[in-house]
Parts: sequence; structure tokens; C-alpha cells
Amino acid sequence: MNEVIDPLALPEPPLYLAEEIQRIDRRAASAGLALMEQAGAAAAQLITALNPAPGPMLFVAGPGNNGGDAWVAARLMHASVSKTTVVCRADPAKLPADARAARQAYLDAGGVARSDLLPLPWSLVVDGLFGAGLRAPVRGADATLIEQINSLPCPRVALDVPSGLSGDSGQVQGTAVRADHTLAFIGLKPGFYGADGPDHCGIIHLAPLGLAQQDWFPTHGRLITRAADLPARVRDSHKGMYGRIGIVGGAPGWAGAALLAGRAALASGAGLVTIGLLDERIAVDCAQPELMLHTAEDVVAGRGLDVLAVGPGLGQVGTAKSLLKSALTCPCPLVLDADALNLLATHPALAEMTAERAALTVLTPHPGEAARLLGISTQELRRDRLGCALTLAKRLRAWTVLKGLGTVIAAPDGAYWINPSGHPALAAPGMGDVLTGLIAARLARLPPEPAVTGAVWLHGKAGEDGVTHLGVAEGLRAGEVIELLRRRINHATASQ
Repeated sequence: MNEVIDPLALPEPPLYLAEEIQRIDRRAASAGLALMEQAGAAAAQLITALNPAPGPMLFVAGPGNNGGDAWVAARLMHASVSKTTVVCRADPAKLPADARAARQAYLDAGGVARSDLLPLPWSLVVDGLFGAGLRAPVRGADATLIEQINSLPCPRVALDVPSGLSGDSGQVQGTAVRADHTLAFIGLKPGFYGADGPDHCGIIHLAPLGLAQQDWFPTHGRLITRAADLPARVRDSHKGMYGRIGIVGGAPGWAGAALLAGRAALASGAGLVTIGLLDERIAVDCAQPELMLHTAEDVVAGRGLDVLAVGPGLGQVGTAKSLLKSALTCPCPLVLDADALNLLATHPALAEMTAERAALTVLTPHPGEAARLLGISTQELRRDRLGCALTLAKRLRAWTVLKGLGTVIAAPDGAYWINPSGHPALAAPGMGDVLTGLIAARLARLPPEPAVTGAVWLHGKAGEDGVTHLGVAEGLRAGEVIELLRRRINHATASQ
């Protein structure tokens, strides 16, 4: 019941916002379930695994039930190692009933409690100061306490959420604990995987506390932990069976963007890839002669295509607007990236056409493009990436891939996924173009959900492979990622 799980070993574990977790908590309490005891026991299990021969351990308990979890864990560890101290600045009389009882049980067992932190040689510190429900920025004495926790030269374990981190957005609320390990209770939080989350959560563990979460409160969110395999190729195959992809873009000066998207589509298994380059001086891709180059007007017409992608290197002048308008009338699935998105932002009629499309549409904005589409600042978008992605998906009736750390994929029906894979090495030119080609290739052979979520996960894993296999954390090139993608796709079973 108190099992601690590696969430990345699960097939798409659910994600919960703070409000959803609180609703599950209330329902469990009304059913008479002692979740605090179970949470404390799960924490003690993880602490024991991380610190099998511990010295003195410090527990920091806050004014709410997150603090109660820390009191329970401290009591259980005190019974086995007898070297625990709890620091709690809250008035005991104002603690919630369960947390107050947990505090008293710890004291009755002979545990030591203090109101201030001593800089002793602690073997481990457990953060139970604030939980996922924190709303206001951390200030004053609580902020000082968090800074003291961060300065301790020992591992830090956060209970449920690192104190000061928003479990919904991943934004630091003033200041936050930098944990080496985070033990999430009941379910994972979206904020673990975006914004400041990865730098503050460390290694993430999950303790479901015996709850089948979907039975208690259905969630719309999932964490991507693997990619669906492409359908196996039959013996009697021809290239037309594996997707006819069209890519439109590559204005003078930006031809490489469209070529990278086309190369990525080929490396991802597409049968035929045709690029409509606006720079008509280029007649062949000498590095990838398998790509077919036609006029942009011919390709955007979409005749015989299974998927059309528009935007890489498109520009916003000349024929760009008319090409996008034509693309929006194509009956096949459409992937819009880069300047295609900027054109939607500046021409409301094109955005309206997008929302009215009968065929599938996928948008792949980075934060700046998404902010322009929503008419807000990038700073506003960063405060609520998930909400903004969901708004875009609903407004434009399009699957939306909001790129960045913890890429958010939002479907028009309100479902969403967050991707934990990736590496800062992917912050380099052409990586978005590679993702566009990869998505297009997978859409030709898979339904939208496995096509898009799998593409984002594979793209992130290829970035990780660039570091682990090539040793390239600086200067990783988009062309190298294309080759890494091909290897990973072809060894999908072993890799996953």
C-alpha cells in the first residue's frame, strides 16, 4: 500500500493539479482513510533506501498536512535510528487535527522538536514545510528557513512538492527548496517537469498511497514515458504505404529549415517526402538526394499527400500568406510551425480558417509564438504554460505542442500530456524543424495521440542520446539529432 514507484517505469502515469489532489484528499478523508500515516510510511521507506546507515536526520514540518506527513516520517525513523530532530515554527494549537496528532505521537515516542535549525552535520534533511497547495510567495522567516535548508551539505528529500515550488506551473514562489529527491503523494504534479521544476525536484518518486487515482478523481493529464512503435512493415511493401509527406517553407536564407524537416521525416520512416522550397534556386538537396523538390505552390495543393507541414523557413512576406491559406484548405492532416504560426497570429482570418478545418491540425509553437497567438506576453505565458496550451488547442481546434522544458501537448478536447525527456543541448538551431518532420512522418502512420506524443518524447530522447552517445552537450547539431532519431526509432523496443 505504501509502495514507492519510479513513475517513469509506468505507462503514462496521470498528472494532477493541486486542486485535484485536494479533492482526492477530501474524498479519502471522508472515507476514513489515514493517508497521513501512509504518506509518512512511504517517506520512511524512501529515506531508508536512500540512507541505509544514517547519522542524525533533520525533518522540517510546516503548518499544514504536509508538515503532518513529516511528523509521521520522523516518528517512524526515530523508532529505527533514534537520531531525528523536527524543526517546526508553526503554533501547535493551530495545526490541522491530523498534523497535531502526528506531532504529539512523535513527541510521545521521544522525538526532539525545535523551532530553529541547527547547522549540525545532518546526514539527510526532509522537507515537509509547504505542499502543493501553496498559493502565496514564500517570504520572511520561511524564506530564510528554505535558504538554510538549501545550504546544508547533505541530501534533501522533499515530501510531495519541494517547498516554494508551484506543483501546477513549476514556478518558484519567491524561493524554493532544491531537493535531490521528491516523493510525490497520490499522483504526479505537472510542475515537476517544466519551468523551475526539474532544477528543484531532483529524482522524482511516486507513492500512490493505495489509491487508484482515476477511480477517485479522473484527470485529463498524463506524463509521456514512452513512444508507441510504428506498425511493422509487411513483407509485400512499397514506399507509398509509409506516408507521402509534403513540406512547404525554405524562403531565401532559410532553406535549411525546410530541408531539415524533410530529412527528419525520411529518417523517421516516411515513404515519400516532397519539399516545396520558396527559394527556387535550389533544385536538389545534395546531402539528401532522396528528397523531392517541387514548387511550393504544387506541394501546398496537397494532391496525393497523407500529411502536409507548413512553416519551417516560410517567412511572412511574398507568397507566404497565400501559401498558408491554400494549405488550410487541404483535406489531409496539417502541421503548422514557425512563420505559419506567426501568420496566424497576425491574420485573424487565417486563425479562423484553422479553427474551421475538418481535418486534423497540429501546431508546434515555441513560447514566443504561442504568446503571439494568444495576444499575451511571453512572461504571462510562462506563468501558466499548461493553461495557455489548453486555451490554444480549444480556440484553434488543433493539437498544440507548446515546446520547451516539459513540452506540453494539448488536445482540443482538454486532454493534455507533458514530456519529461530532453536535454538543454536541444536549445540549438533547427531542432524545431526536426520535430516538425518527425511529427508529420508519424501522423501518416499513427492516430494523433500516439503520433504527436511519441514524436515529442523521441525528439527529447534523441537529445539525451546526443549527450550520452556522442558526448555533445554543447554544439549538438540538428542533423546529428536526425541520425540519433533514426537509431532510436529502429531500436525502440530495446530503448524503452
